[in-house]
Amino acid sequence: MSINKNALLRYRVLDRCFRNTGRKYFWQDLLAEVNKALEEFNGPGSGIERRQLYDDIRFMESDQGWGIPLDKIRDGRRVYYRYADPEFSISNEPLNESEVSQIEAAISVLSRFAGAPQFEWVQELIPVLQDRLGLKETSKEVISLESNIDLKGIEYLNPLYDAIIHEQVLRVEYQDFKSQQPFELVFHPYHLKQYNNRWFVFGLNEELEIPTWNLALDRIQAIEHTRGEYRTTDIDWNEYFYDIIGVTKHHDRELETVILEFAKSAAPYVETKPLHPSQKSEWVEGRLRVTIRVIPNYELESLILSYGGNVQVEEPHYLKEKIEERKSAGWNPGDSGV
Repeated sequence: MSINKNALLRYRVLDRCFRNTGRKYFWQDLLAEVNKALEEFNGPGSGIERRQLYDDIRFMESDQGWGIPLDKIRDGRRVYYRYADPEFSISNEPLNESEVSQIEAAISVLSRFAGAPQFEWVQELIPVLQDRLGLKETSKEVISLESNIDLKGIEYLNPLYDAIIHEQVLRVEYQDFKSQQPFELVFHPYHLKQYNNRWFVFGLNEELEIPTWNLALDRIQAIEHTRGEYRTTDIDWNEYFYDIIGVTKHHDRELETVILEFAKSAAPYVETKPLHPSQKSEWVEGRLRVTIRVIPNYELESLILSYGGNVQVEEPHYLKEKIEERKSAGWNPGDSGV
């Protein structure tokens, strides 16, 4: 199956529309979405007509395409299109030769950025893609990633991602560590973040009017779509997380200078894997003195405690006392606190 770039773009747009259970896509809506994507990619005048749209849908339904399970649902005199299985996506199907070729071309482009400032992640991404997609001719598995397929709540990751992309309002049944019973909230999801091998989703708690409310996926009991009007946000999430370690941000606290001293044995780990992007280090009397600028939170405390007796808090004084209290109370490395 040979697919050019424009056709692949059209199929991806249609796939996204068919998966969206929060909106009815009639043929006019599908055509508008496809042409919007084409004109953004190729410029004005690059759209398609209705006939091409129907040809694309027929191809996606065919055995030569992806054999998509498409429902055509009557709504009065009109028909809207939606996957019979909302979990289906052409992205989940095995790669064909054309797609493999396109991915290899994309990897080639990405390779040019490896090592450039702000593109350090490319060096990690490329070998993982090549290994997981079988793009290198070897039968050996040569990369292991830290993951847990039995991670509680992971089944909500894809639905939440889709809800963010499609701007859908959710009703979430949730039970945090402090609640005896689950409770419900209307939630507008904005951002997903992984920390300490757990996933969190940030968004608007409609009742409390808090746009940075976070939910741990492993504490979610159920989610369902609502007909509410989605409220967008202009929060820059990279900037939002820059001042903290982890996911907890206390908006009533200011940035503080935290000074830690590490034993020589722990220094190589701290130097090669900085605690925070703001980290500055210097050697003082045989110990590594580390300075970071963060808003202190529970995750910072837990990170400090994970070094045991190899670290000492110098400033601020209240944080030093709190760390000593937690050590005395019998803190253990499995206590994440979030």
